[in-house]
Amino acid sequence: MNVLVILIPVSLALGGLALAGFLWTIRSDQYDDPDGDAWRILNDDD
Repeated sequence: MNVLVILIPVSLALGGLALAGFLWTIRSDQYDDPDGDAWRILNDDD
């Protein structure tokens, strides 16, 4: 039971870091053009 005192805050902190990273990617507009990346690899502009 003593290990839960350590594991619960650590897991909450890691979850908070993951949420903060996800919100950062949304705010920096990294999900604006998901179709463009899919078609860009097929486009032959060389």
